[in-house]
Amino acid sequence: MHGDLASTDSTPFVGPGRRARLAASSIPGGACAATFMGRDGIPVSLCTQFVGPGGFAVPTVTLFHPRSAAVLARLSLTKGGLLGGVYGYLDAQDRVVVADGSGAIVRVAHRGGLTAPRLVVEDRVSLGGHLPRGDAVTGLAPDYSGRVWFVTTNGVVGTVTPRPNQRSHVASTRLPRGEQMGNGLSVRPQGVSVLTTHALYEMRAGADGVPRTVWHRAYDRGSARKPGQLTWGSGTTPTYFGPGGNGWVAIVDNADAAPNLLVYRSDDGGLVCRMRAFGRSGQGTENSILAWGDSLVIPSTYGYQYPPQAESGTAKPSSAPFVGGSTRVDVSASGCRRVWENGDRIATLPRLARGDGVVYALGYGPLRPGPQQLGPVYLIGSDFATGRRVVTLPVGEAPLDEPLELTGTIGPDGTMWQATVGRMLRLTRG
Repeated sequence: MHGDLASTDSTPFVGPGRRARLAASSIPGGACAATFMGRDGIPVSLCTQFVGPGGFAVPTVTLFHPRSAAVLARLSLTKGGLLGGVYGYLDAQDRVVVADGSGAIVRVAHRGGLTAPRLVVEDRVSLGGHLPRGDAVTGLAPDYSGRVWFVTTNGVVGTVTPRPNQRSHVASTRLPRGEQMGNGLSVRPQGVSVLTTHALYEMRAGADGVPRTVWHRAYDRGSARKPGQLTWGSGTTPTYFGPGGNGWVAIVDNADAAPNLLVYRSDDGGLVCRMRAFGRSGQGTENSILAWGDSLVIPSTYGYQYPPQAESGTAKPSSAPFVGGSTRVDVSASGCRRVWENGDRIATLPRLARGDGVVYALGYGPLRPGPQQLGPVYLIGSDFATGRRVVTLPVGEAPLDEPLELTGTIGPDGTMWQATVGRMLRLTRG
């Protein structure tokens, strides 16, 4: 979902570029929240199928043709947590690792190449009694010791440790009651960062696999959920960046008047800097923070209209215009400094292509009277150095191509795979 274990939402590759073109598209029958690409170059997505064997909003692993974008194969999973299940990753065998709604972590492989493609579940680990009744896995990620970490909506943090010729060992702990998790988790060699609706936790697992808190910091969660966010609290996944690649960790809080960017030292939780996250952009975000070196890019989602079934609790105010905007902040040991802020109304989780220094996303034109999410949808590229728009490519019309804050991915050849609510787009270099 977030590009790498540190959740930098970036890639070393170049993107589709300033002469980008829409080369192909297909209608997968659902919204594909995350797309992965293994060594064979065949894209595979975690999609929420509008209607599937299990009813509505069914999590479905979907395989796409690398040139035509046509759907090659689908495999429906048991319905579970966030938006039907959107967080996952590819393991070393290019299998999709994801939690399903039956309380298990599964590994889905694709077989048969392009001639006889099929998707199969090759491994399944039940979380058993570590998943309370009514709870669901929100996010999962591998660590540097070979474990799989998972977090649940209601505050369970756990690990799955594989054991040769034995059943995998599952261990867990529960964070304070009332703290929920609606985002992913981030991983560095020394630990794992978990963000709840109340606090940021740095955690490590001992030899027994049980996650333990190294430090935690409460943050200002405000008085209610903001419009354009899914839960009451921070909408960001923690982002590791800075010295050594992971010496700092960043989040954005949910303070009522204006949310704050908070940067802590990863090892001990010491505050590096605190500043207002946005200047003139919408004052809130549900998107992860992008990172490159000591620099951060924060996109605003304040006022964005999510499907009501995806939101939790009442927003305050109940609605607001989606003004958009993104900002770059550079961080040093002496504090934070805003470098630029633009007004781009991006409506997907952006991807930073470090190869060409461009932040890519789908978005809208300027705010205008009437329904906010109708009209042209564009591929938008912003220069990382200056924030200026360098790509504006029409790709569709909302509501058919509503971007829905979905996540794209960029392959080694610069091709970007980006879903909308109605289509999968293949965007290539011109």
